[in-house]
Amino acid sequence: MRILLAVILVAAVAWAGYWFLGAQAVERGLRGWLDARTAEGWVVSVERLETAGFPNRFDTTLTGVELADPATGWAWQAPFFQTLALSYRPNHVIAVWPDSQTLATPLQRMDIGSDRMRGSLVFAGGTAFTLDRATVEMSAVTLESNAGWQAAMADNQLALRRTPAKAGHSYDIAFDATDLALPDGLAARLGQGANVGDVVQRLSMEAQVEFDAPWDRRAIEDRRPQPTRIDLTLARASWGGLDLRLAGTLDVDTAGVPTGSVTIKATNWREMLDMATAAGLVPANLARLLEGGLAQMARMNGNPDTLDVPLRFAEGRVSLGGLLPLGPAPRLVLR
Repeated sequence: MRILLAVILVAAVAWAGYWFLGAQAVERGLRGWLDARTAEGWVVSVERLETAGFPNRFDTTLTGVELADPATGWAWQAPFFQTLALSYRPNHVIAVWPDSQTLATPLQRMDIGSDRMRGSLVFAGGTAFTLDRATVEMSAVTLESNAGWQAAMADNQLALRRTPAKAGHSYDIAFDATDLALPDGLAARLGQGANVGDVVQRLSMEAQVEFDAPWDRRAIEDRRPQPTRIDLTLARASWGGLDLRLAGTLDVDTAGVPTGSVTIKATNWREMLDMATAAGLVPANLARLLEGGLAQMARMNGNPDTLDVPLRFAEGRVSLGGLLPLGPAPRLVLR
């Protein structure tokens, strides 16, 4: 009996020692990372950093967080940020964001509110913290920009994982959002002349994206990995009686210029064209010509109200069906 008790005591002391050493290592690693960012010229401010959760968890809370990277113009402020991990599975982290935070970009500053914002992140082994898979869930999200617009979403989820059995830096990505309230000005312009209401019922996307570098700690410290190929399985937007679906494949060069083809399937496409024209996305003098060409394409597919046509990206330009030029192709660059 005494031998068993001694074994239990030794095991308890060893586990307690492991926890305290592990907690110190977590805090030391975070403080070292923050100090390195300061040395690189970042603005870094953390009022308090502490780890709790003995004996089975490493629950680390950063209070009064402010991070700003002058090289990219991005900055983030939050009253707190938490990472929660089981002490025997430290590579699986639950991240918890507060119900209010501020994100600044080179173009604008946004105040972000939410009832819930939480993520589950699993990292591969090693000190690079290469992301293996992640799921981020948000509910009752509100956005308010200093550019004068507001938007909201009821629920949304972002999930990604490293593509199984594929070389390189490829991720499977899925996004789903419901009840998206557009900014007032944009909703008024887009909805002009269309019976769609103020809320986009659903936005969703499934894709496989290859990047030029892994998503690891260097993605924050140095530069964001850039897409080199996008296999878009399906992107969909449903708004009132309008339904828009896109699928296709694009190769992206080092300047962010896409090449390839994306097929558009649009239900009630005339209303979409009217909305784009009212919003100034399509010049009014081009709208009627474009409508005539699209109507002919729709009739060829057998349903005049449904458009099924490819968008072709080539030489930095985008065209409809390879025949009707629409203008410069967007640059796909992650800042």
